Amino acid sequence: RFLFPFQEMAQMGGFGRRYIKAFVSGFFIAVPVTVTVLDRLAYVARVEGASMQPSLNPEGGTTSDIVLLNRWSVRHYQVQRGDIVSVVN
Repeated sequence: RFLFPFQEMAQMGGFGRRYIKAFVSGFFIAVPVTVTVLDRLAYVARVEGASMQPSLNPEGGTTSDIVLLNRWSVRHYQVQRGDIVSVVN
């Protein structure tokens, strides 16, 4: 007889139920925290193309740079001359 993985864990007794409960509770904590961090504090983005050369992506072509965008400073108007500003939808 075929059982789905969660059914097998539920039949194992206490360990399976504890595992599922820990996974679900961790998931429901991790998702809102991650969304809040990405929305309010920082965002990871990839810079491609020649528009930001030579500061970012100096080789051009097929390479790209990964950057961490600081959303906190923008929300509190601490952007200064010379800072790189990105628009993220």
